[in-house]
Amino acid sequence: MRIAVPDLISNSYFPAIAAVELGFFRSEGIDATLDLVFPVTRAMESLRDGELDLVAGAAHATLAAFPDWQGARLLAALAQHMYWFLVLRSDLRVRRGDLTALAGLRIGAAPGPDEGLRQLLIEAGIDPASNRIEIGPIPTANAAGVSFGVTAARALEEGTLDGFWANGMGAEVAVRRGVGSVVLDVRRGDGPPPARGFTFPALVATTDLIDREPTLVASAVRAVVRAQQALKAEPSCATRVGERLFPPLEASLIAELIRRDTPYYDPRIEQDTVERLNRFATARGLLSHAVPYSGVVAAAFRDCWSA
Repeated sequence: MRIAVPDLISNSYFPAIAAVELGFFRSEGIDATLDLVFPVTRAMESLRDGELDLVAGAAHATLAAFPDWQGARLLAALAQHMYWFLVLRSDLRVRRGDLTALAGLRIGAAPGPDEGLRQLLIEAGIDPASNRIEIGPIPTANAAGVSFGVTAARALEEGTLDGFWANGMGAEVAVRRGVGSVVLDVRRGDGPPPARGFTFPALVATTDLIDREPTLVASAVRAVVRAQQALKAEPSCATRVGERLFPPLEASLIAELIRRDTPYYDPRIEQDTVERLNRFATARGLLSHAVPYSGVVAAAFRDCWSA
C-alpha cells in the first residue's frame, strides 16, 4: 500500500507516518510505504490517477482532483480542526492576532493550504488584494524531498518572505531560531471563529479502492487510529520516528509538537464537521453545492474509529 503525505518533516500528518514507521500497518497485515508528494493538490491528483492508495492530507484538498467529492471519500480524521500557523518576521513585532499588520507583506503558502488563509482573511474583513497581501508558493519548496514548513522557516530567516502559513514544525523552527513570531494558531482559537472548522487533516481513499478492498481499507483505518492512540498514550515514541526520517533538530522537536497535538487526535468526522467543510469549500469555489455526509465520508468505516 502506497501512502502519500504532502509534508514529511511535520506534525500535520504524523499519525499516518507513525502508523507506517511504528509498525501498525504491518500488524494489520499491510506492507505500507510512505511517499512525499508535494503539494497536497498534486498528491490528490496522483491518488485519482491510481499512483497511490491513500493520501494523508488536508480534507478540502481532495476536491482539487475529485470535483464535488465524486470518486473519493474521507476515511478518518488524523486530527481535528484547521492546523496551520501564521508566522511573521519577529522584527516586525506584530501583536498576536493582529491581521491588519499583513498589509503589503509577502506570505508563503503552499497550494491547498493557501485557500485556508485567503478565506480566513475574508472572514476577518480583510481583502488580500486591496491590502496588497501577496500570498504564494515558495519556489524552492517544489524540489523533490523538500519539507514546506522547514523550507518556509529558512526563507523567513533569509529574508525572502515576510511570513508564512505552514505547519507547526515550521512555526517551531522559526520561533526557536528567533526569526519568526506566531501571529495565528487557528486550531487553538486564534483568528475568526469559523476558520477553525474550515478543514482538517484526513485519510483519503478513492471510492474504487473502498469498493474493491473494503477489508484492506478497514485495516488501514484501524492502523492509523491505533497510531493516534499510541501517540496520545506516549508522545515520546514520536522521537523514534523522527530520528529515522527527520534532520536532527526536527527530530528533537517532534515529540513536544505531538504532545501539544494529542488533544486533537480524534478520528471521528461528525455531521457538523462536514457541514463546515462544505461551507468553506463552497466559499472558495472548490465545491459547486453542499454534498451530503455520505457523499463525503466513507461511513462504513465509522466502527474502525474506536479500534
